[in-house]
Amino acid sequence: MQHAREDGPPDLVAALARARSPERPGPDTPAGGAVRAWPGPPVPFPKAVPAGLDLHLLLRLSLAASDDSGRLRPTPSAGALHPVDTELTVGAGCSLPPGRYGYDPLRHRVHRLDGQPPGTPPGVTAELSVTAQRTVSHYGHRARPLLLLDTGHAAAALYLAARALGVSEPEVRMDGRAENPLAAVHIPPPDRRDRARPADSARVPEPSEAPPTPAELLARRSTPPPLPGTPSQDALGAVLATAARASTGDVRWCAAVGPPRPGLMEPAADGAALRQCAAGDARPTLAAWAAGQAWIADAGAVLLAHGCPADADAPHIRRAHLRAGFAVHLAHVTARRHGLTARPVGSWQQADLGAALGAAPGRDWVVHALALGTRHADEENTT
Repeated sequence: MQHAREDGPPDLVAALARARSPERPGPDTPAGGAVRAWPGPPVPFPKAVPAGLDLHLLLRLSLAASDDSGRLRPTPSAGALHPVDTELTVGAGCSLPPGRYGYDPLRHRVHRLDGQPPGTPPGVTAELSVTAQRTVSHYGHRARPLLLLDTGHAAAALYLAARALGVSEPEVRMDGRAENPLAAVHIPPPDRRDRARPADSARVPEPSEAPPTPAELLARRSTPPPLPGTPSQDALGAVLATAARASTGDVRWCAAVGPPRPGLMEPAADGAALRQCAAGDARPTLAAWAAGQAWIADAGAVLLAHGCPADADAPHIRRAHLRAGFAVHLAHVTARRHGLTARPVGSWQQADLGAALGAAPGRDWVVHALALGTRHADEENTT
C-alpha cells in the first residue's frame, strides 16, 4: 500500500526547488480575504487583570494592524500580504476568559471558537498557520518559502512582545514537523516561573540585550530602499550575534559589505569579533539573486541566513525558514538599537551561495536576508 506524502500536495521539497529557480511568477490572482473568516461575533478585549497577561497589549505590540488597510503592522510580510493566521488557546492568568479564540488583526478583536481544552497551562498559546492564497496571489510558485519566513517573523513578534511585558521565558515551538500549525508560542503570565516545558519546545537563548520597550516595538518598520551607509564593525557584529543566537544552528550567518574592504564577514571563532571569510563585493550578485532588486547592490551591508541544502526534507525546510524569519526579526530590532536602517529580503532565486564561493553546488543556499544601512537616502543632501 502506498502512503500519501507527509506534506500533502503541493510537495514542499519540489515547491522550494521551483521557488529557487529563475522561473518568473505569472499574473496576479485574487488574494481573498485579508483575515480568516472566524465564526461568531467579534469580542473586544477586556481590561487587563492585576498580575495577569494583557492580551490586548501583547497582540497590539506584535500582530495588530495600525490602519484599516492592514499594511502597517509591527510584523513585516512579503508584499505586505500578511498570510499568517493566529489561534489563541487561553488559560488562567490572562485578560480573556479561558478558551480558544481566533484573532482578527485588522479589527483587533477575537472570536470565541471553543472552551478551554483539558490540560491548558496558564497564559496563552498562539498557534500560527497560513492562508497561502494571500501570498500565492502575487508571488505564485515563489510563495512557499515566503509563507514560512512570514510565520517566523510573526512568532518573533509575539516573543518580543512577551519580553516587553515582563515574560522572561516565552516558549517557541518551530520544529518543522507539522504543516498546521507551523509554529506555536506559549506565553505564561509575567509573574509565573513554571519550569516544566513541553518536550518539543525550543528555548530561545537568553538575549544579551535588555528587553524591548512597548514604544520600541510599535516604532519598528522596514525602511524603504535604498539603504546606504556601511555599518560599523561593532553594530554589524551585534546584529550577526543576535541572529546566530536566535536561529539555534538551523542556518548559518554572514554579512556582505562593500568598500573599503568588500567581502563576506562572519563571527570569529571566539565570537568577539568579525573575520572576512571571502573577498570581493557580493552585493551586486545578491541584488540579481533577490528577484532583481537593484538597490541591494548599494546597501551598506546585507545580513545573510544560509543553509538548507537542495536535498533537505520537508521538516528541515520548514525549520530552517521558520528560524531564519524568527532570527531576522530579532536582528532587525538590534539593528534599530544601533541606529541602523534595515529591511528584510525574503525572495531568492538561484542563490547558491556555497557554489558561488567554490564549494559543492546545492548545499548552501541563501534562505533569508536583512539589508542594513546607516541612513536613508533621503538624508544624503540634508547635511
